[in-house]
Amino acid sequence: MSKIKINSFLAIITSKLILKTSKLLFKGGSNFPGKIALFFDKHIISTVSKGYTTILVTGTNGKTTTTSMICNILKESGKEVITNNTGANMNTGIVSSLISNYSFFSQNTDKFAVIEVDEAYLQLITEDLKPTLITVTNLFRDQLDRYGEVYTTYSKILEGILKTPNTKLVLNGDESLLGKLDIPNPIVYYGFNKSLREDNKVSVNADSKFCKVCKSPYNYDFVTYNHLGSYFCSECGYKRPTLKYHVDEILELTPEGSTVIFNDDTYFINQAGEYNIYNGLCAYAVGKEFNVDNSAIRTSLQNQSTSFGRQETISINGKELKIILVKNPAGLDQALNTILLDKKPINLSVILNDNYADGTDVSWIWDVNFEKLNTLTVDNIIISGTRLYDMAIRLKIAGFNRDKFVLCENDEELLSGLKDTTDNTTYILATYTAMLHLRKLLFSEGYIEKLW
Repeated sequence: MSKIKINSFLAIITSKLILKTSKLLFKGGSNFPGKIALFFDKHIISTVSKGYTTILVTGTNGKTTTTSMICNILKESGKEVITNNTGANMNTGIVSSLISNYSFFSQNTDKFAVIEVDEAYLQLITEDLKPTLITVTNLFRDQLDRYGEVYTTYSKILEGILKTPNTKLVLNGDESLLGKLDIPNPIVYYGFNKSLREDNKVSVNADSKFCKVCKSPYNYDFVTYNHLGSYFCSECGYKRPTLKYHVDEILELTPEGSTVIFNDDTYFINQAGEYNIYNGLCAYAVGKEFNVDNSAIRTSLQNQSTSFGRQETISINGKELKIILVKNPAGLDQALNTILLDKKPINLSVILNDNYADGTDVSWIWDVNFEKLNTLTVDNIIISGTRLYDMAIRLKIAGFNRDKFVLCENDEELLSGLKDTTDNTTYILATYTAMLHLRKLLFSEGYIEKLW
């Protein structure tokens, strides 16, 4: 048994008891045990993370899926891996996850910890944990009441990185804010060398449209989505950095997944949508930095299962529900593009909450191009959540037939609406707390076996 301070010992023992009780009584409980541990020892994370090869995954969109992909790639290559797979990515949830895997009687050498970290909490985590690698997925406008504009998120992440100058960084090279960083860390970049479309203009609602060096508008060889792509500034010469890992071609994009070429090798990503190609590429890049061979990565990506609420498929009375977490304009717009891949008649459900974890400002829904779904056959439109009427107005303005709206003010009406659909597939777009509540509802009704 390794020697630890008495306050650390009390933190671990108390949290383990709370974790066990929470799992027995409430089928979960990710944050409270960590909160108690931090009460006893505010630096407990340095104790419970000791010995791991640690990878931190942060950024606005794609953290949970990318974390899961990295974990599976490492496991496929024979590594032992722990992670915070419930998506509890603030310091309390991360501490809880590490404590749940902590043993007083064994060392963590030769083990990996792949940890999803909320952007605002990276600087707290790197205060006591010096990871081997940090990867950043992207930076989009998200929860204005909590993060402010995208540059605030960028500053918070950079503060966290500055506390661990020896950590290797694997960064999205198509994200213009992540180039030309004045830091000592070794950096490698990933991104697209080929886009699905010839578009080289960003939309009026795109985020980082102006050069981080001279503030002139960016030009693009191509745009993948929002402000991501092969950017350059014609005024000062700032441009996308050289990519070590890259998408060379997108061979096929379907509702079931994507066939792509990474660094001259072909892979199938068992998650639909262009944004999941980014997630897969990020996971591929991290895997290669740890010398995982291509065959292990290929097997892992083609067998990747969905994380809860991230294109998760649930059967209800023989009908298929596809739950997609949405939380900002860029992510929701990409979710709509994924739905557009499905050409058969569908149902659409949108559940909009305005709780703290969702962002209390829901004005962002007006920056999303719902209008493009009018090309599909949508038979039922089921709307719910604390801001259901805001969403109903937005969809009415987008041109959807009001007669197809099913407005659900409570759980019973929502469940009934989902059961009574005419088509077999319903796409559910839900904000964070709405997604969690829906899963709890489906769990209580016996439609899913595990809450977390």
